[in-house]
Amino acid sequence: MTSRHALFEGLISTEDGEPVEVATVGESRCYVIPDADFLRHIESDVIDRQVLQTLRDQLEPNREQAIEAAMQMIGRDDLFTKAMIDASIDNMERLLEHGIPEDTRAWLGLMGFKVIVNYRGEVVTVEQPRQTGLDE
Repeated sequence: MTSRHALFEGLISTEDGEPVEVATVGESRCYVIPDADFLRHIESDVIDRQVLQTLRDQLEPNREQAIEAAMQMIGRDDLFTKAMIDASIDNMERLLEHGIPEDTRAWLGLMGFKVIVNYRGEVVTVEQPRQTGLDE
Protein backbone atom coordinates (compact mmCIF):
# COMPACT_ATOMS: atom_id res chain seq x y z
CA MET A 1 0.00 0.00 0.00
CA THR A 2 1.31 3.43 -0.92
CA SER A 3 1.28 5.93 1.94
CA ARG A 4 -0.51 9.10 0.89
CA HIS A 5 -0.77 10.55 4.39
CA ALA A 6 1.54 10.76 7.35
CA LEU A 7 -1.07 10.60 10.12
CA PHE A 8 1.17 11.74 12.93
CA GLU A 9 3.26 14.35 11.11
CA GLY A 10 4.75 16.76 13.65
CA LEU A 11 4.02 14.41 16.54
CA ILE A 12 6.91 11.96 16.19
CA SER A 13 10.38 12.20 17.71
CA THR A 14 13.37 9.90 18.01
CA GLU A 15 14.52 8.39 21.28
CA ASP A 16 17.08 11.23 21.38
CA GLY A 17 14.33 13.84 21.16
CA GLU A 18 14.99 14.81 17.54
CA PRO A 19 11.87 15.63 15.54
CA VAL A 20 11.01 13.25 12.73
CA GLU A 21 10.28 15.05 9.47
CA VAL A 22 8.06 13.88 6.61
CA ALA A 23 9.07 13.61 2.96
CA THR A 24 7.57 12.25 -0.23
CA VAL A 25 9.45 9.48 -2.00
CA GLY A 26 7.80 8.64 -5.29
CA GLU A 27 4.12 8.52 -4.37
CA SER A 28 4.69 7.54 -0.75
CA ARG A 29 4.82 9.72 2.33
CA CYS A 30 7.73 8.73 4.55
CA TYR A 31 8.88 9.60 8.02
CA VAL A 32 12.53 10.67 7.87
CA ILE A 33 14.35 9.37 10.92
CA PRO A 34 17.81 10.80 11.64
CA ASP A 35 20.35 8.09 12.48
CA ALA A 36 23.77 9.68 13.05
CA ASP A 37 24.65 11.12 9.61
CA PHE A 38 22.09 8.99 7.79
CA LEU A 39 18.41 9.74 7.15
CA ARG A 40 16.22 6.64 7.18
CA HIS A 41 13.02 6.91 5.15
CA ILE A 42 10.25 4.69 6.54
CA GLU A 43 6.87 4.60 4.77
CA SER A 44 4.46 6.43 7.01
CA ASP A 45 1.86 3.68 7.11
CA VAL A 46 4.42 1.33 8.74
CA ILE A 47 4.68 3.64 11.75
CA ASP A 48 1.08 4.87 11.61
CA ARG A 49 -0.26 1.29 11.85
CA GLN A 50 1.92 0.67 14.92
CA VAL A 51 0.60 3.82 16.59
CA LEU A 52 -3.02 2.98 15.77
CA GLN A 53 -2.58 -0.54 17.16
CA THR A 54 -1.02 0.86 20.34
CA LEU A 55 -3.93 3.27 20.74
CA ARG A 56 -6.45 0.49 20.14
CA ASP A 57 -4.69 -1.76 22.68
CA GLN A 58 -4.78 1.02 25.29
CA LEU A 59 -8.40 1.93 24.53
CA GLU A 60 -9.96 -1.53 24.47
CA PRO A 61 -9.86 -2.29 28.24
CA ASN A 62 -11.69 1.01 28.93
CA ARG A 63 -13.79 1.15 25.77
CA GLU A 64 -17.12 2.05 27.40
CA GLN A 65 -15.58 4.79 29.55
CA ALA A 66 -13.75 6.17 26.50
CA ILE A 67 -16.97 6.27 24.49
CA GLU A 68 -18.75 8.06 27.35
CA ALA A 69 -15.88 10.56 27.67
CA ALA A 70 -15.93 11.24 23.92
CA MET A 71 -19.69 11.80 24.03
CA GLN A 72 -19.24 14.28 26.87
CA MET A 73 -16.43 16.08 25.00
CA ILE A 74 -18.63 16.66 21.95
CA GLY A 75 -21.71 17.41 24.05
CA ARG A 76 -23.87 14.63 22.63
CA ASP A 77 -25.49 11.85 24.62
CA ASP A 78 -27.61 9.71 22.32
CA LEU A 79 -27.60 6.19 20.94
CA PHE A 80 -26.54 7.24 17.42
CA THR A 81 -23.52 9.19 18.65
CA LYS A 82 -22.51 6.25 20.82
CA ALA A 83 -22.77 3.88 17.86
CA MET A 84 -20.76 6.29 15.67
CA ILE A 85 -17.94 6.56 18.21
CA ASP A 86 -17.94 2.80 18.77
CA ALA A 87 -17.70 2.18 15.01
CA SER A 88 -14.91 4.75 14.74
CA ILE A 89 -12.85 2.81 17.27
CA ASP A 90 -13.34 -0.37 15.24
CA ASN A 91 -12.35 1.40 12.02
CA MET A 92 -9.32 3.43 13.14
CA GLU A 93 -7.29 2.10 10.20
CA ARG A 94 -9.53 4.09 7.84
CA LEU A 95 -7.53 7.10 8.97
CA LEU A 96 -4.75 5.73 6.77
CA GLU A 97 -6.92 6.45 3.73
CA HIS A 98 -8.20 9.86 4.78
CA GLY A 99 -5.55 11.29 7.08
CA ILE A 100 -5.93 13.48 10.15
CA PRO A 101 -6.60 17.20 9.59
CA GLU A 102 -3.66 19.47 10.34
CA ASP A 103 -5.56 21.40 13.02
CA THR A 104 -6.41 18.13 14.79
CA ARG A 105 -2.73 17.11 14.77
CA ALA A 106 -1.82 20.53 16.19
CA TRP A 107 -4.44 20.10 18.93
CA LEU A 108 -3.07 16.61 19.75
CA GLY A 109 0.43 18.09 20.06
CA LEU A 110 -0.78 20.86 22.35
CA MET A 111 -2.52 18.26 24.52
CA GLY A 112 0.77 16.37 24.93
CA PHE A 113 0.33 13.54 22.43
CA LYS A 114 3.73 12.34 21.20
CA VAL A 115 5.13 9.25 19.50
CA ILE A 116 8.70 8.09 20.14
CA VAL A 117 10.35 5.83 17.54
CA ASN A 118 13.74 4.17 17.30
CA TYR A 119 16.00 4.51 14.26
CA ARG A 120 14.39 1.44 12.64
CA GLY A 121 10.94 3.03 12.71
CA GLU A 122 9.64 0.92 15.57
CA VAL A 123 7.32 2.67 17.99
CA VAL A 124 8.95 2.77 21.42
CA THR A 125 6.15 4.63 23.22
CA VAL A 126 3.04 6.68 22.64
CA GLU A 127 2.72 9.50 25.16
CA GLN A 128 -0.80 10.72 25.74
CA PRO A 129 -2.34 13.33 27.98
CA ARG A 130 -3.78 11.79 31.11
CA GLN A 131 -7.52 11.31 30.79
CA THR A 132 -9.32 11.85 34.08
CA GLY A 133 -12.22 9.54 34.61
CA LEU A 134 -11.01 6.74 32.36
CA ASP A 135 -8.95 5.00 35.01
CA GLU A 136 -11.03 5.84 38.04
